[in-house]
Formats: sequence, structure tokens, C-alpha cells
Amino acid sequence: MKTLVIAPHPDDEIIGVGGTIAKRTNDGNDVYVCVVTKGTAPIFESDFIEKGREECRKADRFLGVKETIFLDFPAAMLETVPRYQFNKAFEEVISNIKPDEVFIPHRGDMQLDHQLVVDAAMVAMRPKYEHTPKRIYAYETLSETGWNIPNSSNEFIPTVYEDITFTLDKKIEAMRFFETQLSCFPAARSLIAIESLAKYRGATVNFLAAEAFSLIREIK
Repeated sequence: MKTLVIAPHPDDEIIGVGGTIAKRTNDGNDVYVCVVTKGTAPIFESDFIEKGREECRKADRFLGVKETIFLDFPAAMLETVPRYQFNKAFEEVISNIKPDEVFIPHRGDMQLDHQLVVDAAMVAMRPKYEHTPKRIYAYETLSETGWNIPNSSNEFIPTVYEDITFTLDKKIEAMRFFETQLSCFPAARSLIAIESLAKYRGATVNFLAAEAFSLIREIK
């Protein structure tokens, strides 16, 4: 089985899907990560960006990811990219990898980059192409999911729970690589917060730890 995790920014894949990635690779499946954006001046310093990318490569390798793809679209400026160009990049990634399942961010996230990534990914995964993923899930990203204006369309509603009891430690270790992104608790993007969410999601379905997803589409 081939799994593709689409991450607007480096570390989103670990926060949202890290335990599941570890499970998939442990089972001998191929996992690909597609990081959509790259920080650019004057918003981000070049040294900061390169360090973050190296952290991403190390974390993904640690989890057994087969390939990390960087699309290099401008972070925090995705709305400046022509829509046809943005959509086409996702179509090419889907066509090249031919994933069986795809994980994308939750569209109700606060970060506009996340919303635009979701829209382009769904265009690329319309069930009219030669290859269509069999399952599409939305994942939650601490520090983005749940911070938007509360309403029915923004709410993250889990429908699928992945038991990560035996891979939670590996998820936490992978996140440790992201020194440029981590903060101390009670910051949302902290190791304690990530572990706490996993345990809470696990308790919801009587697991020691879990990652929660919202099923967008399944084709059987």
C-alpha cells in the first residue's frame, strides 16, 4: 500500500499523522510526504528555513518515509500563486505516486495555507482521473485546528481513529527533531500537548493513544 501525507509546512505531517506514518512503515508500506510551502524573505530568514527543512528530512527518515517531496510554494503567500499552477502541482504528485490513501489537513484550520492546500489537493483527487486514491482523510494540526471562528464548517469532527499505542513514542521522538518549531507547554506546538492529544483521542475509543481523522471519501 502507498500512503501520501500532504503537509502545508514542515512538521505538520508529524503533528497530525506521525504515529500512523510509523505504523504504515512498520508494516512494510511505502509512505510519501509532500511538503507544499517554503518560507521566503522577507518573512523568513534563509538559515531558519534551511534548518527547518533539514529537521523535516531527519524526522521523516526516522519514521521510515520513502520520500519527502518539497514543492517550494511561498509560505504565507499561497494566495498569490495562480490557481491553475497550484492545482497542477498536486495533480502531478498524485499521478506520480498513485497513493492508495491520502492524508490532508482539516479545511477548517486557522491557517489559510492549510485551506488552500486542501482545496488544491481535492481538485487533484477528483474521481475522474486514471488514478483515484481509495481513501482520503483529514488530520488535525495542533496550533491550527480548532483555533478558527467556531462554526459547523470549521469544526474538526473525527470519524476514524488509528491506534498508535505502540508508535506514540516514535512520533514524539520524530517531533523532537523540530527544534525550530517546538515550544514549551502550554504552547499547542509542544511535546506535552501532542502527547496529551494522542492520549485523549485514544481514551475516546479505549486505546492508550490514537490519532483522529475525518474520513472525506472512501471508495470500495
